[in-house]
Amino acid sequence: MTFFMDRHQNISIVGLMLAAGGVVLFSTKAIMAKLAYQYEIDHLSLLLLRMVFALPIYLAIGFWYKPKTKLAPPSRKDFIGVITAGVVGYYLASLYDFKGLQYISASLERLILFTYPTLVILISRFILRQPITKNQYLGVVLTYIGMIIIFGNEIFLAPEANYWKGVGLVFLSALTYATYLIFSGKYIPRFGTIRFTAMALSVSAFCVIIHYIILLPSSILSFPMEIYLLGVSMAVFATVIPSFLISAAIHKIGAPNMSIIGSLGPVSTILMAYWILDETLTLHQMVGAVVVIAGVVWVNRRKSKVAGST
Repeated sequence: MTFFMDRHQNISIVGLMLAAGGVVLFSTKAIMAKLAYQYEIDHLSLLLLRMVFALPIYLAIGFWYKPKTKLAPPSRKDFIGVITAGVVGYYLASLYDFKGLQYISASLERLILFTYPTLVILISRFILRQPITKNQYLGVVLTYIGMIIIFGNEIFLAPEANYWKGVGLVFLSALTYATYLIFSGKYIPRFGTIRFTAMALSVSAFCVIIHYIILLPSSILSFPMEIYLLGVSMAVFATVIPSFLISAAIHKIGAPNMSIIGSLGPVSTILMAYWILDETLTLHQMVGAVVVIAGVVWVNRRKSKVAGST
């Protein structure tokens, strides 16, 4: 009996470590993007570098990976679902996010993106007409009280040019990602999580490439070496590796626990932005950040309990 308990505890610890590692690595994306913008690269070129360096890895995974459990052959509708997920969940979400990061700090960007679980609940309630609990409503209200605390002071000040544009773009990123989570859920079981993610990200990469070819905002070979190193780092350490760490973590500890550990994301971004980018948060922004994180954790905690009772 002791053996099985110890073994279960070890698996949980490994799952927690995988989850924390994935969340922290994902958080480095905003830091590396802000570092890249110091070299005056445009958001589309930076996103292109991230996707181009990640694309060969995801193509290989999508082609060679075979799920352990046998799945029914996907239909044409399933492949359309993958394409839609890639366009909405990764292409549009990443495009809005990278453009918004040009105008606001990495800390605020991560806090705004972190509201996506509440957007999932709101879309489910008001568009899909799915019932949600009073506790979920409470978590949503708490989250947006935190957002009001964060941004309320800026309403009476004169923030930098395009500040609110950046806020709106990053919020659109959170909204498109929330939409992806809702509408891709029915297709993921047809391919398996890893293969679905690889295929959706490959679609996203091709969308970015087409977008770049149409606009040609700059020569992709004209940037300093630091830009390409940051592009490779974003592709490998802030995209590919964390996506598989989180997939493995969900397998070991479950999606509800993974979503709660996701609260490390804003905290790690704030700390890295302070140490690396010399960013600071004001007192009211820090208070708001705590309230936002508490609201999202509360939403996920209540979702976890409801899921466990069915």
